Amino acid sequence: MLAPVSWLREYVEGAPAATGREVAASLVRLGLEEEDLHGGDISGPLVVGRVLEFVDEPQKNGKTIRWCQVDVGNNGQRVTEGTPQGIVCGATNFAVDDLVVVVLPGAVLPGGVQIGARKTYGHISNGMICSAKELGIGEDRDGILVLQSSLGEQEAAKLAPGDDAIELLGLADEVVEVTVTPDRGYCFSLRGIAREYSHATGATFHDPADIAPAEANTGGYAVELADEAPLNGLLGCDRYVARVVRGLNASATSPPWMARRLTQMGMRPISLAVDVTNYVMLLLGQPLHAFDVSTLQGPIVVRRAKAGETLKTLDDVERPLFPEDLLITDAGTTALAIAGVMGGATSEVSSSTTDVLVESAHFDPTSVARSSRRHRLTTEASRRFERGVDPDVTAAAAQLAVNLLVEFGGGVADVGVTDVDRRPARARIDLDPGLPARLVGLPYTHDEVIETLREIGCDVVEQPESGSASSTLSVLPPSWRPDLGNGPDFVEEVVRLRGYDQIPSVLPQAGSGRGLTHGQRTRRLLANTLAQQGFVEVLTYPFVAAKSHDDLGLDAGDPRRNAVRIANPLSDEAPLMRTSVLSTLVEALRRNVSRGQRDAAIFEVGLVTRPAAELRPAPVPGTSTRPDDATLAQIMAAVPPQPRMVALALTGDADPAGWWGPARAGDWTDVVGAARAIGSALAVELVATADDHAPWHPGRCVRLELADGTVVGHAGELHPRVLAALGLPPRTCAGELDVDVLTLASEDRVQARELSTYPVAQSDVALVVDEQVLAGVVESTLRQGAGALLESLSLMDIYRGDQVGPGRKSLAYRMVFRAPDRTLTTKEVNALRDQAIESVAAAVGAVQRGA
Repeated sequence: MLAPVSWLREYVEGAPAATGREVAASLVRLGLEEEDLHGGDISGPLVVGRVLEFVDEPQKNGKTIRWCQVDVGNNGQRVTEGTPQGIVCGATNFAVDDLVVVVLPGAVLPGGVQIGARKTYGHISNGMICSAKELGIGEDRDGILVLQSSLGEQEAAKLAPGDDAIELLGLADEVVEVTVTPDRGYCFSLRGIAREYSHATGATFHDPADIAPAEANTGGYAVELADEAPLNGLLGCDRYVARVVRGLNASATSPPWMARRLTQMGMRPISLAVDVTNYVMLLLGQPLHAFDVSTLQGPIVVRRAKAGETLKTLDDVERPLFPEDLLITDAGTTALAIAGVMGGATSEVSSSTTDVLVESAHFDPTSVARSSRRHRLTTEASRRFERGVDPDVTAAAAQLAVNLLVEFGGGVADVGVTDVDRRPARARIDLDPGLPARLVGLPYTHDEVIETLREIGCDVVEQPESGSASSTLSVLPPSWRPDLGNGPDFVEEVVRLRGYDQIPSVLPQAGSGRGLTHGQRTRRLLANTLAQQGFVEVLTYPFVAAKSHDDLGLDAGDPRRNAVRIANPLSDEAPLMRTSVLSTLVEALRRNVSRGQRDAAIFEVGLVTRPAAELRPAPVPGTSTRPDDATLAQIMAAVPPQPRMVALALTGDADPAGWWGPARAGDWTDVVGAARAIGSALAVELVATADDHAPWHPGRCVRLELADGTVVGHAGELHPRVLAALGLPPRTCAGELDVDVLTLASEDRVQARELSTYPVAQSDVALVVDEQVLAGVVESTLRQGAGALLESLSLMDIYRGDQVGPGRKSLAYRMVFRAPDRTLTTKEVNALRDQAIESVAAAVGAVQRGA
């Protein structure tokens, strides 16, 4: 919303002289947002010019320019003053003898654009012919600003070349532009902004709507409100004022001051009737519409649209109407306008119109907003009606429009006045005067609260409470503030007018709690560990397609295929909740690889949904009270299990190439190592054994378990068929672990052991076993057989060849022993080693190599 500073001062008496920037700052203090500041930054010479002649000159780039000779009076830049000026212009919307606005060398346009004589298109251009946008007073519609069209022929005839255009167009006046939020629709008018400015400065506000309208009578133009389908119990139109002015001078033009105001507000003057309705709307915030009485056949009927109806609106578009659209109709048959949005072409006021019906009505905001969106048609009227128009100003706006038409159009107003008023009574709201102090924390007194509410236009009545010294306030919000509906709304007004800057900035103090839970600490440590291993955390949407199960190669009976289907998915292509974090993580990996990130290592911690059985229906409790425990239990029972998982994936090189040597490609040992690093960080021992589990390669898949056999997850190289289906590079590796299992397993506190100061004793052993015997089984059996003095056990080598025979392999281990209280003797170490060998021999038939 634009607000010329000079216009604001007309309705705010006693405000200190202020620049546009100071006015904007005052409005910002009350919660309005400054969008921009226009005008006031133009310096001359900026004059009226008359086009004497021009020549169209096509250019090599396909553009046609005009080489113009323009009379600018005694402001010429040539040797002889008063001679025509040669100016190059790219617009074509003007003719010879048109009056235009010319900026001459030495002037400065908005934005600090300095004008000088320069050579262009083979000519020396002494200045520029300006458009409305270049002058900062509107948008370019047809090209440059032609004064006969902007001001009207009569006013333009009073001008002469060389006249000061800055004063003519009010360009010295600064115009503040503010953004109007949905809850402050009253600021879509100069009346509303002036009221806010008076609040900010303490000056006296003079209401431009303080006009005594003519009393309604039975002699006015017939109007019928026939809205048979009220929206949410509210009529689409609850007040309709109709006034008729006859005998207008068809050639009458708007007065210069009105044309200047409209231009400052970004509107182009068109005709007297249209200009008057726009002027009143900008001033009072009440949209008006003018009908040509000669085109009307019967009474005005306000009703909903019927099936199959159409309307050709003022923008020359034939629009099919919807049954929910509220219409202004002629005798209930012919649609004249979409109420509050746009009028129709059949009753449009034209240059020959002499009798005008002025419509001033109050329409339901929701009805107007829905019609505007259905037709994708946003107008100045719809913007105001959507945010709420003051229903008390309807008659005053119509009266002001009639007065202006009579004064400047020479018409006569009909004695008959129509005012169909079906507005419901506005409800009073009870307010505790201590509520602002309690909610904001500032000591607003009882009198301050009352004074502030009355300042914004509320009617406040104190109601003493029986048996108490305190009182309650009964508040009736002003008619222009439909946003005030409860106590906190009034609190905001008190805070706003008393100053947001009075509220101290106090940082909240953290309470004495227990810090992070064990689960939170586990997840944080897990993420940090993977980050230290070189993995980057990502976040994906937990929605997948059914095809993702096939891509991962899941068997028909795999429980991970049992997914929950979303009733209203974000995308029809992904209607299922994921049962594996890996199913969405691989898509993130594929996207990174496709965009050139060939070496990538990523991970994600997230929830999966794994329904154990058929889903149960959940009750839908009301919102008036808290659901009881039984209802909450039913709701929780209907929610399927959602375990938390961590998935990791890598492709490309794990170690880059450099002066130290060639690059090393990542393989399954990297993801298994990362998984075991997680277990080490959580002090949870993970036992790795070979497994065959989709979507991993059957020969390169590791099952990770706890010591008691609880499965934690899997890691390894993905199956080649899976990689082909997902579009991932060969030898891509991944892993997925159950975070909930790790969290539970790490709950027991780790007991620190006293470090032994005695030396270690090492003993190596090579065991020959059948090829199908897993190294993990051999390792766990050796640990059990070696006893408590075994400090560490590591696999050093695997050998297959003639020395061990076909179908056999040799596993070489290094065993490290240490006692806490003494130095172990060779005899003791050999005995412990032999004890371990005997246990593995008994378990898997292992034979010591070379024995």
